Amino acid sequence: MIKTLWRLSREAIRYRTLYIVAILSTLALTAVNLTAPKALSAMTGYVENGVDEAGLHAIGLLTAALVGLYLLRVLFRFLSNYLAHKAAWYLVGDLRTKTYDKLEHMHLGYFHDKQTGDLMSRVVNDTRDFELLYAHMIPESITNLVTFSGVLIVLLTINWKLALITCAPIPLIFASGVIFSRKVRPYFRISQKKMGELNGKLQDNLSGIHEIQSFGREEYETGRVNERNFEHVRAMLQALKISAVFHPSVEFISSLGTILVVGFGGYLAYREGLRVADIVAFLLYLSLFYGPVTSLANLLESLQQSMAGAERVLDILDAPTEIQDKPGAETLRDVQGEIVFDHVSFSYGEGVPVLQDVSFRCEPGKMLALVGPTGVGKTTLTQLISRFYEPTAGRILIDGHDLNDVTIESLRRNISPVLQDTFLFNGTIAENIGYAMPDASMDEIEAAAKAANIHDDIMAMPEAYQTQVGERGLRLSGGQKQRVAIARAILRRSPIIILDEATASVDVETERQIQKAIAGIAGRRTIVAIAHRLSTIRNADQILVIEEGRITERGTHAELVALGGSYARMNKIQDSSESGIA
Repeated sequence: MIKTLWRLSREAIRYRTLYIVAILSTLALTAVNLTAPKALSAMTGYVENGVDEAGLHAIGLLTAALVGLYLLRVLFRFLSNYLAHKAAWYLVGDLRTKTYDKLEHMHLGYFHDKQTGDLMSRVVNDTRDFELLYAHMIPESITNLVTFSGVLIVLLTINWKLALITCAPIPLIFASGVIFSRKVRPYFRISQKKMGELNGKLQDNLSGIHEIQSFGREEYETGRVNERNFEHVRAMLQALKISAVFHPSVEFISSLGTILVVGFGGYLAYREGLRVADIVAFLLYLSLFYGPVTSLANLLESLQQSMAGAERVLDILDAPTEIQDKPGAETLRDVQGEIVFDHVSFSYGEGVPVLQDVSFRCEPGKMLALVGPTGVGKTTLTQLISRFYEPTAGRILIDGHDLNDVTIESLRRNISPVLQDTFLFNGTIAENIGYAMPDASMDEIEAAAKAANIHDDIMAMPEAYQTQVGERGLRLSGGQKQRVAIARAILRRSPIIILDEATASVDVETERQIQKAIAGIAGRRTIVAIAHRLSTIRNADQILVIEEGRITERGTHAELVALGGSYARMNKIQDSSESGIA
């Protein structure tokens, strides 16, 4: 826990000015709280001894002093609370942004076993627990420790014997606090994990609501959400059960201390003549003495909850970024679009190899097509070009530059992808086309749309380019989304365009429109296209047939048909299928 707190303190250091002022205000507030009972005790002493004119004057001064002290208490409490909260919430905001930014730069393999909802929970919910730590726990802990120390000194000056009796329950309270911390923290950690799983399930189900309703699985999915929901509830209740035992126990032990003070104070008054004013002062300070101890014990619950959330956030912040620029990486400039794979192999972790000894060269401005059965490594090959993964052997070069020697930002700036599962942001068509070039003019956006054969479709819509596409582009057809994505890639003017199954889920007419769009950029950009529909890539300059992670055939469409191998069989099957449909 100390290591985690130290790690978190490095994140909070930028707000040290706010924290310093808040802590100084807290210390001043503590001083006021310690002074007020002393003034009340002095007033009691004047009353006990009989009030004369001088005593009345002194009581008046003490009354004015108390008013001033209580006004100062209002000021210092405001500064302490507000500035601590201000620093804490700025820290929460920074950590949310930093955690999201770290996720944004993680390699794709990191997300293979992660749920989107769980990661969202870490970014939003778990970071929120830092507010408990920095706005409440740290300032209140300082206040309580200073108050406890100050009151103990005062009590020792009043009567050291009674002060020692007052301290008798303290070891029991701290021992119970240690036991509580060890017992409750695992349940808070489980609770945070279950909340992440619940968010993940909700995200999955809301994204797949069409499928749930189509297959009549509403009741089943409600049951699964209910199961995740009450797993979180049960974990929280386990933690709260321990808290429900701990907090009353602390109060009971503290009350035992009060009983000891009252009993032993009466004994000292009888045997040693302890003054009434001292007993009153002792009783006034007693609440200030046990209050911090009880409060520190209560803060342990917030600490355990904050630590559970902090660990989940730090898991992301401290996770290694496997793909990053090496020292001295150069910026890729004036890219022509030559792509070379030099004996490249790749596998996910220690699993079965996905690509084995792949070598080829694609000349600038040419079209390279990848065909083959599903799951043989075609998409992985294109992701290696963008350096979303690192090859386990061999090297990849763009215009003769090894990808490991150039910056990731400059590499990806020169590559535009159009994926089978096209993702559009919830915004207008113009915003989605212009996403890759935020400064693009409407004329440039329209020119890209015309090149992608989507302009006429857009103009037929009621709001044209200002039409809202909906979440993930749900208001557009599959073919329209694909052509918007192609327009986005064209607008960026990247020398390399990757088309991953761009026509896999569209009708024949839409496929022809997409083919026209591809033909319009062919010869001016290097195109790497993955296709199951061979009609899309018949004009490719080079076709690679990939089977079981290896290149088994290569050549033009005509050459591969003449070869009579796997490609020729695929072509024959598709020709027969299209003839049958016709």
